[in-house]
Amino acid sequence: MTANIDTLLEALPYIREFHGRTVVIKYGGAAMREEQLREDFATDVVLLKYVGLNPIVVHGGGPEISEYMDRLGMEVRFHEGLRVSDAETVEVTKMVLLGKLNSDIVQRLNRHGQPAVGLSGSDGSLFEVAPVPNAEQVGFVGSIERVDVDVLNHIAADYIPVIASAASDRNGQSYNVNADEAAGKVAAALGAHKAIFLTDIEGWRADAADEGSLISRATVAEVEQRLAGIEGGMRPKLGACVDAIHGGVQSAHIIDGRKPHSLLLELFTDAGIGTMVTP
Repeated sequence: MTANIDTLLEALPYIREFHGRTVVIKYGGAAMREEQLREDFATDVVLLKYVGLNPIVVHGGGPEISEYMDRLGMEVRFHEGLRVSDAETVEVTKMVLLGKLNSDIVQRLNRHGQPAVGLSGSDGSLFEVAPVPNAEQVGFVGSIERVDVDVLNHIAADYIPVIASAASDRNGQSYNVNADEAAGKVAAALGAHKAIFLTDIEGWRADAADEGSLISRATVAEVEQRLAGIEGGMRPKLGACVDAIHGGVQSAHIIDGRKPHSLLLELFTDAGIGTMVTP
C-alpha cells in the first residue's frame, strides 16, 4: 500500500505541472499490435484527459499495412525509413489506417470513458502536403507543409483527436505520410508541451546494435549533428523530434511501447524511460 501511495505522490507534481498542457503522442509498433498493450494505451490516454492534460494521438500502422500488402502479393520496400509507395500501396495504406486502425483506437478510448474523434490529414484540410524531396525513390509519400491547428483546437476542447497519417494534396492526390513526421509537425504547430513517440526499442542508441548504448538525453543540436548518419526507422523519429523542438515543444521523448503503461512512466515518474530530446 505504501508503494502505491508513494507512486501517487511522485506523480502529483507532474500532474500539476502538465494540467491544461497539450501532449502529442505518436502511437505505433507493438503497442498497437498486442491486445493488452492496446488496452493499456487506451487506459493511459484516457487517464491523461481525466487529470487535465490534452492528449492528441497520431498513429501509423506500418506492420499491419505490410501484413495486408503481403496478403495481396504486393512488394514491401523501405527507403531511408520511408515506405516506398505506388498508387496501389497508398490505397492499401488508407484502407488499413482509416478503415481498421483509426476506428479501433477511437472505439477503445470511447469504451474507457473519454469521447474520441477519428481524423485523417485530409479531414478539414488538416494537413497540407507536397511530395517529399526524394519522391523518385519513394513514390507517393507526402511531406507536411502546414497543419491547420484551428481544426485540432476545436476538436481537442471536448474530444481526444486520433489522427491517421494519410493525406491528400490540393489536387486530390493521396499520399502516405510518415506517422513520426506527422506527430512532430502536429506538436510543432500546436506548440505542444511534449511530443512522445512510442516504438519497439528502448530509445535512441549510440550504436544501433548495442542494447547497452541508450542515449537517455540529447539536445536538438546533438541530434541534428548525427541525423544524416542514422539509418532505418529511428531516423524519421529523431527528425520528428527536431521538428517538434524547433516548433516550440519543450521536450520530445522516444520510449519503448512494448512496456506496459510506458506513457505514464515517462510523464509521471522521476526516472522516466527512453530518450528525451531538449532544446
